[in-house]
Amino acid sequence: AEGFYLPGVSPRTFKKDQAVKIKVQTLVSSESQLAFDYYQLPFCKPAKIVDLPENLGEALAGEKAHTSAFKIRMRKDEYCKTLCRQTYTPAQMEEFQDFAILDYRVNMRLDNLPVAEITKFYYDDRPDQTLQTYNLGVPLGAKLHEEVHADEAVAEHYVLNNHLRFKILYHKASTDADASQWDGAADAQASASNSMTDSEPGENDHHYMRGNLIVGFTAAPYSIAHTYAGEWNKTCAPNCPLTTCLAGSASGGFEQHQPQRIEPAKGGAVIWTYDVVWEESVVKWASRWDVYLQMTDDQIHWFSIINSFVILMFLTGIVVMIFSRILKNDLSQYNAADEEMDAAALREETGWKLLHADVFRVPRYGMLLSVFVATGWQLLTMAASTLALAALGFLSPSHRGSLLEAVLLLYLLSGIMAGFVAARLAKLFAHEDRLRLTMLTALVFPAICACIFLLINIVIWAHHSSMAVPFGTLVVVIVLWFVISLPLVFLGAYLGFRKDVISVPCRTNQIPREIPPQLWYQTLIPSLLVGGLLPFGAVFVELFFILSSIWQHRFYYMFGFLFLVFVVLVCSCAMICVILCYLHLCSEDYNWWWRALWSGGATGIYLFLYGAYHYFARTHKLIDFLSSFIYFGYLFLTCYAFSVMTAAVGFTASFIFIHTIYGSVKID
Repeated sequence: AEGFYLPGVSPRTFKKDQAVKIKVQTLVSSESQLAFDYYQLPFCKPAKIVDLPENLGEALAGEKAHTSAFKIRMRKDEYCKTLCRQTYTPAQMEEFQDFAILDYRVNMRLDNLPVAEITKFYYDDRPDQTLQTYNLGVPLGAKLHEEVHADEAVAEHYVLNNHLRFKILYHKASTDADASQWDGAADAQASASNSMTDSEPGENDHHYMRGNLIVGFTAAPYSIAHTYAGEWNKTCAPNCPLTTCLAGSASGGFEQHQPQRIEPAKGGAVIWTYDVVWEESVVKWASRWDVYLQMTDDQIHWFSIINSFVILMFLTGIVVMIFSRILKNDLSQYNAADEEMDAAALREETGWKLLHADVFRVPRYGMLLSVFVATGWQLLTMAASTLALAALGFLSPSHRGSLLEAVLLLYLLSGIMAGFVAARLAKLFAHEDRLRLTMLTALVFPAICACIFLLINIVIWAHHSSMAVPFGTLVVVIVLWFVISLPLVFLGAYLGFRKDVISVPCRTNQIPREIPPQLWYQTLIPSLLVGGLLPFGAVFVELFFILSSIWQHRFYYMFGFLFLVFVVLVCSCAMICVILCYLHLCSEDYNWWWRALWSGGATGIYLFLYGAYHYFARTHKLIDFLSSFIYFGYLFLTCYAFSVMTAAVGFTASFIFIHTIYGSVKID
């Protein structure tokens, strides 16, 4: 038997003293929605910066990676190595301070592992136990202290983290008796391997999977105002003699020193340094991502699941009661009604059955209704497929950009579902303009999203953020839409129009029935409030973790929980819309088509309101217009898609319900 690794996640082995490359990425902050490229700040640069290739998902997310000036070799400890000495102008120092104030963190990666800073928390009641968390990235700077002057003005002073101590964990993959020969650094193969890009093993290398695997990558930041004797030698890096470093120290100690303060008023010189500490680990390569994906709040996730199922059981009980008792009694009385039954009593007791000649009346703007329902089914197919793949482990965080790439491609492939559903509904509504219907189905949702996305992208691009999607990537997305989505929508419409018209159990009268006045709680607004509240209540706990992972740059990998919550959401939307539809039919209101759509889509309104609460109350201390514009722009896109998806679920459930109950009525 032979095994294989998924592309992008295969293990990579390194020989002792083999060059290992640290790649630098972006600067991100939980206090601002703008991300910046690493080299947009005047950090130390290598002789030649190489932009590493990226997939479509990384390009859309703005995750760019470049080579760095760090020089590291496998299992070789280094202390107080110099990157460079940079002299900064006051404007550049002020830029560093602005980034430090907003708590920007530097993202790097080594062998596809993101750098993380370890934070330990101590329990008050259990001082002997600690909770260790991994925070992605390394802080660029920190606040030193505050000074209060005589006029009560507060001056804040910040320091620059110009020294990093990397701690890299490795695991020996070789189990052969001659493993020591593999660790030798003087053979010809080591020299050849060092010249390879990213030190990847060759396809025919008989030493493959022998050697050392990198299984951990952390960094501790320090602020050190380095000093040196005499004149600075510009060519001394990485072994520049610094008087702040303990001479001959094997543990990376420092002499007594001052922190590297950021002086925006006068600028100054900064010496950038780093340490490298290698430590052997028992962690296997397959488990190296566990520390990033560890779940310290599993009880909250289980509470979310239990809460969701309680709401679902409540709604299920109501629907079962409607079907098993109320509808059963109504149908038996109506179908067995004899000539002695008073018509007025029948009207008062079974009002919903009086609408059989109007309940399937073609709604206003039926073509637009077909488009929205079809788009919702396209999004539902995409969401279900993405969550299923993620829950099965195919969309691992180690394969960067895979989740966003899968969402885009699955949406394009789901175009056939949109065309099919739109054609089936349009044929039911007797719409003849098939070309117009198909083009609207293919264009309405992408056009709205594209306009909002381009507006956000222009604003981001104007502020020189790395989050801006390049023009070439936008062209690729447009080409994919023309090549994949548009033809599939037409194919789905062709298949849908070839099917027979959906048969309805009741004929429609030419003259519409008069709708009696409705009570205030039977109007549209209360229906929207009720229709969106219960499904949102089933998912809001999980929404907190999703929003935190997206906007606070954390990994979210609870796709098993999320898939269960998604199933509960779909069932809850279907059942609450069925209940509301039945109540409106009982009040002799047969205009259910658009009402069912809006009732299901109202969940997106609650999602938007919760996202706004999360932004102002939990996420940000510093609120500025630019971050708010980006946040609420992307939040609106998400909630819009969410509303269209849940609206299609509510509409479909209501249609099946009405078709079922009126199909059981004997009509003269």
